[in-house]
Amino acid sequence: MASLQEQLLQAGMVDAKKAKQIQKDKRKQAKQVPKGHAVENAAREQAKKVQAEKVERDREINRQQHEVAEQKAIAAQIKQLIEMNRINRDKGDATYQFVDAAKIKKINVTPQLLDQLSRGRIAIVKLQDRYELVPAVVAQKIEQRDPAVVLVRNDGVQEEVDEDDPYADYKIPDDLMW
Repeated sequence: MASLQEQLLQAGMVDAKKAKQIQKDKRKQAKQVPKGHAVENAAREQAKKVQAEKVERDREINRQQHEVAEQKAIAAQIKQLIEMNRINRDKGDATYQFVDAAKIKKINVTPQLLDQLSRGRIAIVKLQDRYELVPAVVAQKIEQRDPAVVLVRNDGVQEEVDEDDPYADYKIPDDLMW
């Protein structure tokens, strides 16, 4: 069976000069695009896609490592703030009760420290498995970094007295223990 080109020549629809020109153009086009070129392009595109995914994965891993490093730095800052500013609480005869993780905990403090705790001048913070007392200013700095570390920080706000209160003239003593 003859090719389509030969059939067109025999039918007189195309002349020989035109057929040779078409053949020449086909050869030029075939030389410009090698046989495996389409496969190479697909492989290149796949390699670029894999490389882009790897770069994105590396960015995510780097971001996570950066977050972990920041958390460690914040934990170190908190530890340093607590250790440098902790108040020595001699084993006192007064106990102060507070809540930590839905459990009631208590520490022994002196009456002066108990008064300062209730007035909001000092606060209770958790350092690893122990509880420490720090000034309220330091507790605010710690709270900015990690609010979960500060367990007790009273505001020390004075209560407003109601004018119609019949017991307004009777003050509650500060040393009253329930």
